[in-house]
Amino acid sequence: MQPLVPHLWINDGKVDEAVDFYVSLLDDSRVVARMPYGPEAGEWAGQTMAVTFELVGHTYVAINGADTRFEPNEAISLAVPCDTQEEIDRLWSGLTDGGKGGPCGWLQDRYGFSWQVYPASLDEHLASDDPERARRAVAYFMTLDGVPFVLDDLEAAVRGEG
Repeated sequence: MQPLVPHLWINDGKVDEAVDFYVSLLDDSRVVARMPYGPEAGEWAGQTMAVTFELVGHTYVAINGADTRFEPNEAISLAVPCDTQEEIDRLWSGLTDGGKGGPCGWLQDRYGFSWQVYPASLDEHLASDDPERARRAVAYFMTLDGVPFVLDDLEAAVRGEG
């Protein structure tokens, strides 16, 4: 069986712009192929129909949405566990440029897609055998509203210091 390949519907003919934006933000990312509409597409002929690309080594396809019948929403999000505060801040700043911060450290980018940019250590805290450690991690991120994670604040909260 082949791996799953998520397809992202990008509205308003901004498929090339969106893919180039995502690839520029994430290491180990690249455009694999751009597929144009053929002459049978009428007014769309020659425009990009779809772009196959990789983000951090994972394959995606972006589809050029001609209208806004399909809007992204929070039911699906792209999660990026980060090792450093610098990485969190860089990605948060880039992805919220033209977008907006949301609850619990989530954000919505300028194309309407939801992202979770968070410390990689959060996964360990949430899976901890110590229920108080996991509870404190959740309590910390529940306080975030429109702002990114602060790695030191998360670690202090998990230790019961914040």
